Amino acid sequence: MPLNTAMSLMSGAEFLLWAMLGFIFWTKGLHRRFPAMHTYLVLRVGSMPILLSLLFIQAQPWVRQDIFFPAYFYAYWAVYIASAVALFFICLEVFRSALSSFAGLMKLGTVVFRWATLASVIVSIATVPFSHRGVLIIPDIAYALMRSVSILELSLLAFLCLSMNALHLSVRDIAFGIAVGFGLMSANDFILASFWSRNTSLTSPLQFLNESLILLTLGVWVVYSALPEPARKPVVMAANSTIYRWNEIAAALGHGTKVAVQQPANSFFLTDVEKVVDKVLTRTNLHGSESKS
Repeated sequence: MPLNTAMSLMSGAEFLLWAMLGFIFWTKGLHRRFPAMHTYLVLRVGSMPILLSLLFIQAQPWVRQDIFFPAYFYAYWAVYIASAVALFFICLEVFRSALSSFAGLMKLGTVVFRWATLASVIVSIATVPFSHRGVLIIPDIAYALMRSVSILELSLLAFLCLSMNALHLSVRDIAFGIAVGFGLMSANDFILASFWSRNTSLTSPLQFLNESLILLTLGVWVVYSALPEPARKPVVMAANSTIYRWNEIAAALGHGTKVAVQQPANSFFLTDVEKVVDKVLTRTNLHGSESKS
């Protein structure tokens, strides 16, 4: 099968998977739990037929390139930037869902997450070379935003993988599935970006590999969304557990509440130092009394 025919079939399969995923999200009520993810799905499902149609039309020799190419250019990059913005909010939704059982940590973590996002965006925009002028700077800004959100997605996935046991988060949780999918897409973008240039053909083998990984990600999301999600049970924590203490401290921050955190004596460095000092002073006093006598 020619590569361009395979790419056409894969593009059609991608659209069907996006549409299927959006339908499952709507029918199972997941759009109320993840509104940003639902907006992202609507954006992809609605824009994909338009972009593919414009791409097909502007590639024909009988059309005016000065009309259809700018239409495709602005539509594509508008969707690309809107998708990058939606991905920031999706990461926040996944983060809040994973910490939903810990109100204090979720409140504090949301504030930290927003500041980290703002710093990431500023750093990414600041690194734009601005070598292009006019409308050609739009792709540079779009790539910088998507690079920033890709790093955020990989960091979020690493955080969930490292703290699943502490957060009592199941592997079958839809929030973890969303994070896994975007982690795959981000890793795909970072790896393939080092091999191709912006002038790479849409029918190149690298584009074929990229589309294959996108289909794999969509398949993962469809499976996570279609399968029944295990109910999250109330989290029971010991009063002396570390995450319980951190959750209480985070809940009290900003309310002017004084929190006394009980710490075991054998795990506190200063307490051990005090014991050593007391022993030294006691021995010194004993030696002083013996010499006087």
